[in-house]
Amino acid sequence: MILSIETSTKICSVALSEGSDILAYREDRSNSYSHAELLNVFIHEVMKNRDYGDLQAVAVSEGPGSYTGLRIGVSAAKGLAFALDIPVISVSTLRSMAQSVATQNGSLLIPMIDARRMEVFCAGYNHLNEAVFPTRAEILDDSSFPEFKGFERGYFFGDGAEKCKPILEPLGLEFKPGIYASAKDMAPIASAKFTRGEFVDLAYFEPYYLKDFVAGKPKKTK
Repeated sequence: MILSIETSTKICSVALSEGSDILAYREDRSNSYSHAELLNVFIHEVMKNRDYGDLQAVAVSEGPGSYTGLRIGVSAAKGLAFALDIPVISVSTLRSMAQSVATQNGSLLIPMIDARRMEVFCAGYNHLNEAVFPTRAEILDDSSFPEFKGFERGYFFGDGAEKCKPILEPLGLEFKPGIYASAKDMAPIASAKFTRGEFVDLAYFEPYYLKDFVAGKPKKTK
């Protein structure tokens, strides 16, 4: 059994899986960044009536995404791994999002995470979930995603993707609604990595932020 943790966006979710089968799942989609309050509660709920000693690994979404959210998720994963003496598996947030989209040959999948204004964190995958172009920060304009020229169809989706419709749909790319970063979509990737023995170094592993954290200016109080 593998416990998967996803906290890279506003949505907080936890899944318990065996292979690619989801045994239990909890999610909050309130968009309130309640990860710190809910993550440990969700872990406890999916493990209800189960023995923590049966866990064989913890998988965590590595990013890119929310700086604070990623740190909360990785800290929880490391804590469980140290306490239970089990490995941690890192899963690309964008790859797991692409994993959830069923398409056919000749399709380019572009999962996106909002980076504010007209910028997104994104990557490109084919219908086999193989990388077409690596993770990058993209400021969207009418010349974005030249890689699409080599494909019959192209789809963009995820947190922050809807704002891109006026720019990307005229280019021939199609928006897929209702797709977001979720722990349940991490299971197939985490299971494959577990089989291959692809684990992170607990002492040195850090989330993939892509861009440096920039703190906002504090609000003035009267």
